[in-house]
Amino acid sequence: MNTPASPAPAATDALVLVVEDEPRLAAVLCDYLRASGYRCEWIADGAQVMSAYAQRQHDLILLDVMLPHRDGISLCQELRAHSQVPIIMVTARVDEVDRLLGLQIGADDYVCKPFSPREVIARVGTVLRRYRQTPAPRAQPLQIDEPNFRAQLHGRELDLTPVEFRLLCALASSPVRIWPREQLLNHLYPDHRVVIDRTVDSHIKNLRRKLTETGGQEDPIRSVYGVGYRLDLAV
Repeated sequence: MNTPASPAPAATDALVLVVEDEPRLAAVLCDYLRASGYRCEWIADGAQVMSAYAQRQHDLILLDVMLPHRDGISLCQELRAHSQVPIIMVTARVDEVDRLLGLQIGADDYVCKPFSPREVIARVGTVLRRYRQTPAPRAQPLQIDEPNFRAQLHGRELDLTPVEFRLLCALASSPVRIWPREQLLNHLYPDHRVVIDRTVDSHIKNLRRKLTETGGQEDPIRSVYGVGYRLDLAV
């Protein structure tokens, strides 16, 4: 691959995340991206992608399929669960594109190795223009995956007990609705054990702490005196 020959600078300072475990290839891509007016960050380990994106909210991700510790397909699927960030998949095999398309993992484009760096830059520009012309729907801060017992706030995993998870699911099922303690109790214990309504207060306290620590913002659970609780978060 040749050194970038001063391509016309792009009218953008978009931040592109290059996820590629081949250092020489990653260096070439980053050189071309910077020469075209983009900012660039490189990650070689798939296990570091989610935390990096959560911290810096890149404008586009160039994502290799084969990576150490975590593959690009599962990363693309997780990113799509809570983000509309543009993703261009990079694969070493032409027949892999058919498999990626068949999986419908939500990538915006696919590039096969070996490729021309100029072609990649052109695709980056095309995908970014497409996103700017069509505003993406706003990602909701709270994502709940009930079948897999998982919840994320602003892209960060919530470490919840089973009771806290059921409590969050109940509150999130009707955001802004005021939930009396008695109704929340019905959601907390599937075996319908007899507990006092103040038990909810203890679980609310723990859930509040975890939401504020993970989200880094003010407490999203509101107490309504003499009535119960409500969740002020979009789901």
